[in-house]
Amino acid sequence: MESKAMKALPDPPEEDDREEKVYGNVLAELESVDLPLGTTLRSVYDDQPNAHKRFMEKLDARIRNHDREIEKMCNFHHQGFVDAITELLKVRADAEKLMGQVTDTNQRLQEAGREVTAQTEEVIRCRLQQRNMATTVEKLQLCIPVLEMYSKLKEQLESKRYYAALKTMEQLENVYIPRVSKYRFCQIMAETLPKLREEIKEISMSDLKDFLESIRKHSDKIGETAMRQAQQHRTFISAMQKQASLGCTKPLYSLNGRTPTQHNGLHREEGAEEEESEEQVRVLTAQDLVDFSPVYRCLHIYTVLGDRDSFENYYRKQRKKQARLVLQPQSNMHETVEGYRKYFNQIVGFFVVEDHILHATQGLVTRAFTDELWNMALSKIIAVLRTHSSYCSDPDLVLELKNMIVIFADTLQGYGFTVNRLFDLLFEIRDQYNETLLKKWALVFREIFEQDNYSPIPVETEEEYKSVISRFPFHEAEIEKQPFPKKLPMSQSVPQIYTQVKEFIYASLKFSESLHRSSTEIDDMLRKSTNLLLTRTLSGCLQNLIKKPHIGLTELVQIIINTTHLEQACRYLEDFITNITNVSPETIHTTRLYGLATFKDARHAAEGEIYTKLNQKIDEFIQLADYEWGMSESDGRASGYLMDLINFLRSTFQVFTHLPNIYNDHAAMSGKVAQTACMSACKHLASSLLQMLLDPDLKQISLGAIQQFNLDVIQCELFASSEPVPGFQGDTLQLAFIDLRQLLDLFMVWDWSTYLADYGQPTSKYLRVNPSTALALLEKVNRGMKDTSKKNNIFSQFRKNDRDKQKLIETVVKQLRSLVNGMSQHS
Repeated sequence: MESKAMKALPDPPEEDDREEKVYGNVLAELESVDLPLGTTLRSVYDDQPNAHKRFMEKLDARIRNHDREIEKMCNFHHQGFVDAITELLKVRADAEKLMGQVTDTNQRLQEAGREVTAQTEEVIRCRLQQRNMATTVEKLQLCIPVLEMYSKLKEQLESKRYYAALKTMEQLENVYIPRVSKYRFCQIMAETLPKLREEIKEISMSDLKDFLESIRKHSDKIGETAMRQAQQHRTFISAMQKQASLGCTKPLYSLNGRTPTQHNGLHREEGAEEEESEEQVRVLTAQDLVDFSPVYRCLHIYTVLGDRDSFENYYRKQRKKQARLVLQPQSNMHETVEGYRKYFNQIVGFFVVEDHILHATQGLVTRAFTDELWNMALSKIIAVLRTHSSYCSDPDLVLELKNMIVIFADTLQGYGFTVNRLFDLLFEIRDQYNETLLKKWALVFREIFEQDNYSPIPVETEEEYKSVISRFPFHEAEIEKQPFPKKLPMSQSVPQIYTQVKEFIYASLKFSESLHRSSTEIDDMLRKSTNLLLTRTLSGCLQNLIKKPHIGLTELVQIIINTTHLEQACRYLEDFITNITNVSPETIHTTRLYGLATFKDARHAAEGEIYTKLNQKIDEFIQLADYEWGMSESDGRASGYLMDLINFLRSTFQVFTHLPNIYNDHAAMSGKVAQTACMSACKHLASSLLQMLLDPDLKQISLGAIQQFNLDVIQCELFASSEPVPGFQGDTLQLAFIDLRQLLDLFMVWDWSTYLADYGQPTSKYLRVNPSTALALLEKVNRGMKDTSKKNNIFSQFRKNDRDKQKLIETVVKQLRSLVNGMSQHS
């Protein structure tokens, strides 16, 4: 009722128009199916109060309006619809009739087309088979190349053609398998290929290991071949140089190993010569001795597999290990030539292989790598050779070692390796070689000296004379004029020593050959080694010879003569070296031979030994002296030991003076030695006699013993005045006993007053008597007199004389002591 009342209330006209317009828009939106309804409905409910109710009223009004329009439309089309229904009813009968006809026709058509359908299905089946066959053929044509390539791959693997197999794999993966990758067998095949690659890597690595083992075993043979070829080449060069120096025009042999003979422009070759030359021309190389295909194959395989770096590293690492094994010598290598030869052959073989790998492959080894290996090897080689060569005591073995080192160096130098340090090592070995030569020649010299008879060489005929001078440069006109038989001044050892020195020079020269040194350097080497032989070895042998107990005075004199001749022959040795080296002795810095000083020292040593032996013999006689120092008076004759000594000296000096004075030089030399020996013997005899008087163990001496001693000294003076050796002027030899003579005269004459009064005066009669000597002897005489007076005290008549003499002695002793004290203070 309220709503009705509200409806009854009239609305303002403006508001009604506005609502009509709003709700009209809302209804229009609802009728439009394209617009979303949510927003439209929300606007209805979100509007003013009672807006929903008014909206529903508007909606009902709109529906009624549409119903009226629909009703009008239906009324307008109703007659047409009725007419249409009437027409359909008329057609119904005809449609049923037509349906029957169609059904009948269809049955007859089905029966007629059943056979055609069967034939059509057969055709379709055949066409499908044909299409399948064509597809199969097409697919098989795609698969057959893959299978053929895989079969080819298997054949290559079986025949160990791994590099070709890898290329086939590459084609399979990149070309063939992608075309048929959807097939299962291709997938299996693709999965198999990496395994095959790994298998190839393993097989090729195994082949490489076998190759490395093979070259390790064949290094000796490869090195032997390479060193033999280097030696042949060096021999060829040497022969060509010799041929050029001789001015020959016909070649000794050609580069291809044949010796062609030109005749009318044609080469004449005989059958045997041709076969021999063909054998010579055959030059074995590393490839002839070792199959390098495994390393090439392995390198290519790893390169294709993209793993070349690891292969290079492995190969270099293994070769370094092998190098260390090769460089390790046997402990007894120094004992034989074969030990050194095998060592050098293995090293040369190793580096020949490396050089071949360097030039036959690209980058597997580099020059830097081979140089590094060589430098490491060179240091080890030098250390090994330096150590083992030091054990060699045989100069022939050292010489063989030198020759092998030269060939070894020449061989490797031909392959581009630096070998300067090896030639420096040869200079060290040369010094050692010289040392072994010196030791060997020391034995030779000792044997010569032991077998020498130390007497002049007798020559019975001219042939014997020529035989001697052909071995030793001896030329003396006086001796040549003498008739046969005659004697040469030197002993048999002189020509033998001279010959052996020349042999030493030849032996030393052998080491200097092929060292790539100039003639001047070789000349200097020879002279220095010869100087060592003369100044050390020969000089040492001479010194030892001179010191030997069985060498007597005659032998010593002969040694002096021998050294004189050897000294004179040194200039011939210089000429000998000059002829060998073709180096003029006037060349600057040319080393001279030191034979002059060597043989002079030997002569001086021999002379000194003569003097020493004489003095020793004198000492032996002196030890036989048996003086009775308490004797009352002398025997009236000289002591027996002294007479024996003088007789010995006299006979000895007669031997000296009767040595063969073959020519003036030897006469002068033997005379000088005899004079010096005689003077030395007299001085030593005088000194020994004086020391006998002054012996501290001798406490007292009687005047009778002094008289006996005086008799002995008189005999010594008589011997000196008898000119045992000619050539002394005046009483030169007697002056050796002057000190002893003045001392004995002082005691014999008892002339103390004169001695004390003239002491210190140049004209003193007892100038050579030393106060301390006189005091020592006087004290011994004083004790002897006291002892004698005690024994003779029964004779009273002598007591006064003894007492006076005793007082005089005491006075003289005091004065002598004052002189001695004065001398010590002045000193």
